[in-house]
Amino acid sequence: MSLDPSTLYLVATMVAAMLGAMLLFFGKRENIPALKWWGTAYLLGAASVALWTLAANTLGEGLSLALNAVGLVACGMVWNASRVFHGRKPNWPGLVLGAIVWIAAVATLAPEASALRMTIGAGIVAVYAALTAAELWSERRRTLQKRWPAIVVPLSHGFALMLPILLGDLLHPRDAAFSGSIWVTIFSIELVLYAVGTVFVIFMLVSERAVTAHKTAASMDPLTGMLNRRGFAEACARVIDREANAGRPVTAMIFDIDHFKSINDRFGHPAGDEILKLFAAVVVNGLRITDLSGRIGGEEFAALLPCSLEEGVIAAERVREAFADSGIVDEGGPIDTTVSIGVAGGPAGTELEVLLAAADTALYQAKRGGRNRVEAAEELPLSLENWRRKTAGIARQPRQQPGIPSLA
Repeated sequence: MSLDPSTLYLVATMVAAMLGAMLLFFGKRENIPALKWWGTAYLLGAASVALWTLAANTLGEGLSLALNAVGLVACGMVWNASRVFHGRKPNWPGLVLGAIVWIAAVATLAPEASALRMTIGAGIVAVYAALTAAELWSERRRTLQKRWPAIVVPLSHGFALMLPILLGDLLHPRDAAFSGSIWVTIFSIELVLYAVGTVFVIFMLVSERAVTAHKTAASMDPLTGMLNRRGFAEACARVIDREANAGRPVTAMIFDIDHFKSINDRFGHPAGDEILKLFAAVVVNGLRITDLSGRIGGEEFAALLPCSLEEGVIAAERVREAFADSGIVDEGGPIDTTVSIGVAGGPAGTELEVLLAAADTALYQAKRGGRNRVEAAEELPLSLENWRRKTAGIARQPRQQPGIPSLA
């Protein structure tokens, strides 16, 4: 059974047009600029290929050249859509460079060099496909392992695009019937698969970003931009496990802004919110980038530092001094910006709950001692139950010596 390449081209353009309209619709509805870029690129590409397929024999040389240039601009838009999706600016020169190169090549080549012109056009599209894959590859995130289709699809398209044309140049340099060969048929089928596959990849990327955004929103405090109690606990669990495996101690802090209720009563809740945001900035700037911090209550904050208790006390003093020196003045007068801090440290594997409980006890000692001070827990946390169970389970596993069968 033979397949007519022109018919397959029309099928590919219809599929691309429908998918482009869908992408454009969702892009406008969800206000996602990258989807608008992708949708417009699909519509432009579908229109240029459809017109060229239906009226290639009746179009003049200038119109045919313009349609091919529009198709190359559409390929450039697909590349720029991947840039926009990752928060980068569109590359406007690169968007039209492929079309300019194509027009220049056609203008300088002899009319009978149709195979060479086809090869140059396919090469330009393949370059855009490689740039799209490179743009996605440059986004080195934890979820990159799930993004392999986003890289494989454009690369496969570039390979499938170049294969029939290169084979035609190498094997049939003067074969006029090459345009109707099996390679062109395979390429037209690949166009359909690429159109559908690319949209699948696009929605996979958009869905992944939406899930990540919802997870981030669920773990962040909207006022201060810090981790909330849930996000702080989850992040601390990972850090504690990492430090425990390396045998390093950890230190926890609890911060409580002094007389915060009186600040709200005297200056109003908007002023209180500004104080909370100010203190959040002081904490983030006063700690290292490897330290974790979050807002776990109204005016209560916490931090986890992968360091010893002595180093944690020094960091806490740095935060306390920076907040006390803020010098905030409102219409009602100066605002006292002091904080009481409790610090507790423990050996490798100490649970977060134990550290926070000990730091909370030290915090109350700081409050009773006159506030605006740092107190360290007098006793180390005693409960290492989770870590002891984990290490004991590993220790109980029998070690089988070579050549000796296990009796279990």
